[in-house]
Amino acid sequence: MDFRFSEEQQAAVEAALAVFGGVAPDSVPSPSLVAGAVADDFDRALWERLAGADLLSLLLDEDFDGAGLDAIALCLVLRESAKVLARVPLLESCAAMAAVQAYGDEELRGEVLRRAGTGELVLTVAAHGRTGHDPAELAVTAGRDGDLWVLDGTQTAVPWAHNADFVLVPARTSADRTVLALVPRSHEGVVLGEQISTAGERLGELRLESVRLPDRYVLDADGGWPWLRDLLTVGTCTLALGLGTAVLGMTSDYTSKREQFGHPLATFQAVAVQAADRYIDLRAMEVTLWQAAWRISTGAGGALPASGDVAVAKIWASEGVRRVVQTAQHLHGGFGADTDYPLHRFHAWAKYLELSLGPAAAHEEALGDLLAAHQLG
Repeated sequence: MDFRFSEEQQAAVEAALAVFGGVAPDSVPSPSLVAGAVADDFDRALWERLAGADLLSLLLDEDFDGAGLDAIALCLVLRESAKVLARVPLLESCAAMAAVQAYGDEELRGEVLRRAGTGELVLTVAAHGRTGHDPAELAVTAGRDGDLWVLDGTQTAVPWAHNADFVLVPARTSADRTVLALVPRSHEGVVLGEQISTAGERLGELRLESVRLPDRYVLDADGGWPWLRDLLTVGTCTLALGLGTAVLGMTSDYTSKREQFGHPLATFQAVAVQAADRYIDLRAMEVTLWQAAWRISTGAGGALPASGDVAVAKIWASEGVRRVVQTAQHLHGGFGADTDYPLHRFHAWAKYLELSLGPAAAHEEALGDLLAAHQLG
């Protein structure tokens, strides 16, 4: 594999740096940790700036006014977004657009993609245990009734569900196939309950009660669901990497300035060793992430299997982001628990990402199953 980024990918990073450069993590609302309130919406002003920089349409083809880039480019932008805890549905909307582009018919692509690429429409993805691999986690069923599809079931913890225009829902058919249904949030039979993430953000409990959709809104993408799931997973690993990178930078800055016994904390061997261990965690997270993203970027469905590399990336991301933030809390002392200091926001988001990825032990077991079945490339 080639670790060098292309000129187009590097240009996406430069555009992301320009957009996120003015976003301060300590200005991000922290209502659930302070007063029990929840933010009503994501950062719409930042969303418009992302659209203006053409960063929402990274994965779209030129036919839909997109950049025609790949998962690696998206991950590069996501990494920068996580460094400032950007409150935007960038991963979910881009992933849903990619699925519609790959599996939707011409009418649906024309209806959705350009408007989503300019930020006019907001998409998200509903998948309970969205980074898992158990088909039983698909809690929605889909069946035909004449010319319509009928969807029933409940998906929990759907990110940005209350603010998205469409929710892409994976569902199982009676033939044990997976379809992807693009459900309008305000459609008849769609009921949204409120849930709260560990980061204090609104999630949605999406209940579909005999929701009837025309054919064009249901994508026959049985092979596409694993690819979409892997894209969401690798995107989540990228958010963990960006967050961890920012946190280690904060820790390095703090321990270099904070003095004990007349010397900076960073000069103490115990502090330096802990920081070095966390640096190693981040490098391992990075290399496994880019390997998995490269596999996914071979195309929807993938010319090369990505399952093993995605499992390894999850193992490092879920464990690594927890260790980085815990060490930061320890080395910051009382500042780590001060809600006027931004580290507590990174800690809350890190816990959300860790829970989204799932425990490393589960991914190690999945990796073992792949090895036993000789399914690794």
